[in-house]
Amino acid sequence: MKIVVLDGYTLNPGDLDWQPLEALGDCTIHERTPKELLLERAAGAEVLLTNKVVVGEAEMAALPQLRYIGVLATGYNIVDVAAARRRGITVCNVPAYSTASVAQLTFALLLELTSQVGHHADRVRAGGWASCRDFSFRERPLVELEGLTLGIVGFGAIGRQVAVLGHAFGMAVLVHTAHPERYQATPDGAAVHFVGRDELFAASDVVSLHCPLTEATQGLVDARRLALMRSSAFLLNTSRGALIDEGALAAALNAGKLAGAGLDVLTLEPPAAGNPLLTAANCCITPHIAWATIAARTRLLATTVANVRAFMQGAPQNVVN
Repeated sequence: MKIVVLDGYTLNPGDLDWQPLEALGDCTIHERTPKELLLERAAGAEVLLTNKVVVGEAEMAALPQLRYIGVLATGYNIVDVAAARRRGITVCNVPAYSTASVAQLTFALLLELTSQVGHHADRVRAGGWASCRDFSFRERPLVELEGLTLGIVGFGAIGRQVAVLGHAFGMAVLVHTAHPERYQATPDGAAVHFVGRDELFAASDVVSLHCPLTEATQGLVDARRLALMRSSAFLLNTSRGALIDEGALAAALNAGKLAGAGLDVLTLEPPAAGNPLLTAANCCITPHIAWATIAARTRLLATTVANVRAFMQGAPQNVVN
């Protein structure tokens, strides 16, 4: 079976082993594939693995031997799953591999915004503490999490793990999800308090986004919802950049209508130089790294191999279409 990996570098820049995948067939691994080379590189492939390279109906039509598309991620909006279903092509993803890592970075962003660790460490290195007249050198407000309200939008595996961490910090937790009937409690056994979306934005000291990007959620954090938030509140996004109207968020931050934002994702990645969030006040941005711990990537590769093997054995797993 011919296997082609279109963009394997971010998953495995060289610190993991492709051998278990290569053992499954005639395997070609490309670090990156520009759109104009997709069809050439995927020609004859029965199994196609992609992380961010878009595979739409036109590409499927031009690849008659294609039988399986594996997404090297949890989100699968880069694949036209409806077109794949019509063509009898199985599409599989890798769920839950990065739950702990993404929840961890979510709180890393929040702690940076509230404890200002990076800023003050930089100022110490620059001599700010050495030249201070007092034993304690502080340039920005420091915020305690205990007793604050954490609002979580989306309550899949990552959202639930973020709730556990929120409880561990002594925070009250509110949740908005499209399917509250599926959940009785968080994984730590605490009760779940479900509220409407607007109520969550208005009542929370911290709003953290953990929902998928769909037509219904695109731009859900717009100027109207930002206006519902407290001026002392923080917004976190480790899900998908397009959940936020970036211009509206930058305007709110620059006007002091929001205390800060912590983002690991943007609508366009890498961002354009003119993205207003790059220079917005109190905006901490990391370059889409929440998923990328070596532990998470090891699980991602292992499940990818297991998915392909299961498909070859006639019992596909983690099928999304």
